[in-house]
Amino acid sequence: MPTQWQVGIDIGGTFTDIIARHPPTGEVRAAKVATRIDDRVKGLVSALKAVSLDWDEVADLILGTTMVTNAIVEDDMADVALITTEGFGDTLAIGRQNRKHLYRLDLPSKTPSQIPPELRFEVRERLDHEGNVLTPLDANSIADVLAKIKASGVKSVAVSLLHSYANPAHEVALGEKLQNDFPYVALSHQINPEAREFERTATTALSASLMPLAAGQIDRMEVIKPKNSRLHLFHSAGGMAAPAVLRDLPLGLAMSGPAAGVAAAGHVAQKLKIAKALSFDMGGTTTDVCLISDGKAMVSSSRSLGDRPIRQPMVAVDSIGAGGGSIARLDHGALVVGPESAGAFPGPACYGKGGKKPTVSDANLVLGYLDADRVLGDNLALDANAARAAIQPLADDMALDVEDAALGIVRVANSAMVRALRRITVEQGIDGRDCTLMAFGGAGPMHAVEVAQEFGISKVIVPGFSSMFSALGCVSAEMSYTRQRTLRMASEAWDKTRLRQMCCEMHDGLGQHMAEPLKVAGLGVQDLLITKVALVRYRGQSYAIEVPNPNFSDPVALGQVFQALHEKLYGFATDEPWELQSLRMTASVPRKYKAKWAIGLKVTDVNPTKITKCAFETSGAIDTPRYGRDTLPVGKTLYGPLVVEDAFSTIIVPPLAMMTADADGNLVINCKGGI
Repeated sequence: MPTQWQVGIDIGGTFTDIIARHPPTGEVRAAKVATRIDDRVKGLVSALKAVSLDWDEVADLILGTTMVTNAIVEDDMADVALITTEGFGDTLAIGRQNRKHLYRLDLPSKTPSQIPPELRFEVRERLDHEGNVLTPLDANSIADVLAKIKASGVKSVAVSLLHSYANPAHEVALGEKLQNDFPYVALSHQINPEAREFERTATTALSASLMPLAAGQIDRMEVIKPKNSRLHLFHSAGGMAAPAVLRDLPLGLAMSGPAAGVAAAGHVAQKLKIAKALSFDMGGTTTDVCLISDGKAMVSSSRSLGDRPIRQPMVAVDSIGAGGGSIARLDHGALVVGPESAGAFPGPACYGKGGKKPTVSDANLVLGYLDADRVLGDNLALDANAARAAIQPLADDMALDVEDAALGIVRVANSAMVRALRRITVEQGIDGRDCTLMAFGGAGPMHAVEVAQEFGISKVIVPGFSSMFSALGCVSAEMSYTRQRTLRMASEAWDKTRLRQMCCEMHDGLGQHMAEPLKVAGLGVQDLLITKVALVRYRGQSYAIEVPNPNFSDPVALGQVFQALHEKLYGFATDEPWELQSLRMTASVPRKYKAKWAIGLKVTDVNPTKITKCAFETSGAIDTPRYGRDTLPVGKTLYGPLVVEDAFSTIIVPPLAMMTADADGNLVINCKGGI
């Protein structure tokens, strides 16, 4: 049986999305099924069955998963022992001086250390910040620590020695000793070879605690995977990597699903020649937004998840607790939406599974945006009476009728999304009003136009397969791997030899990580595309600015580029000394084929499937035509208000907006209210 199908699967907390493409014929299949929370590997096989495929028919399967994200958020991770340099065992407990709740003295000032005192151990050794040995690694100290860790019963060990990013020799020696007795060992110079002692230690400890989970799931998939099929995982920096790489670096999966959606948005933006785009991914629990410039998503190395810092290159997604399942309530008389969510079970009241609290989805049904007569997704029938009953107590408390209360819920949720968009544009020196909003996810296209109008954005794109866009991002992904190293090289002490040596070391390391997937794909190291980003800052600054494609042979020119970017971002630049803080390098392999994802729009006139009442803030409840997405004529402009529906999602075009469908299945919406 031929194995030519390319398949992308995104395993979410509620639904698993799958898109399959057959390159020789161009055939595309898509489905959305309930996630098997009890067994995600069996759920993967079920998803393939939903598009009438057996795994041995699949040439490439690229998987996005929330497995690691959920484990961190739910604090469901393995116990870990931590080994540090003598005198630094309390690094995790001390953390940073920032208070989580500045004015709430009754709440904890910071997140408790992931590792309790009894599992934190110290060894006698010391390096300076340049990697010179001040105190050799003491053998007796190692033996004592190993004995204590064995007695503790843990299987995972994290090692974070002082300044190991500058010289990993002591960590390497300690790691060799540990691997004889412990199946999971995380060394900080491999996880995060950078300065910032607390963040590097926290990231290494988090990685060690996730290794049993990631290894277990990956090993199971490798066992049942047919030999003639290639398996890849979508990683947080926006590409795919071999399972063997992410087995030992599980934090690469921490933003797997959202990163895949952003990657797909980047492909669409590139094809449509959109210079600045904002991805807008609204699901059941959160809304994720990201800035995309020239088809490339912004990448950040300093993130947090579950209130724990993560120092890894990741797509710079800003997430807020505003999704379809976000719960509305009054807080001291003010209407608040989220971050609490109804979750998958019981879910919003309108799902008819026992939910009682009012949510954004309930408000959308009451306002007529969702069609109560339609069955959504995985045989989900909506209950309009349950939605009204959930909102009624809230409406009574505000002395409003149910429709006005529902409008208030949507308005508050939209305002939170607008604030998130401002954060990712203003902080990057970008005027968000010049961007195009790329809306996807289960609920994104329902809210996108009104969010764009409030923000001042004039154009919204709803791409094809918008409700399963992360799966599309997976199947469109390129193989890539990213590493970052600390240099701290002063501009007045430029060392070209040291720079050349580090570039060679990073290049060789990337080649080693990519060797196996290149071999499996029938490619060689010569097929790798290497890109560099310099992270530059003024001396004494806490955070650096990214300078793409740096010219290391001309530090004066590099400094001028840095100053220009600093001026653009912060409104000023100086002649103060600067330094090259870090170097980020990415190795990638462009796909040999360019996928086409047209969804068969008709070049004919169209009539609405029905007309229903929808309530909008600008006009109240009015007659609104509803159209099937697969019957929209290409190139014909339709004027709001109107609703477009497909099997899995709903697109709202409010009054004052107009929509045109293009030949690739994208809906282009002109937000007249935003001009």
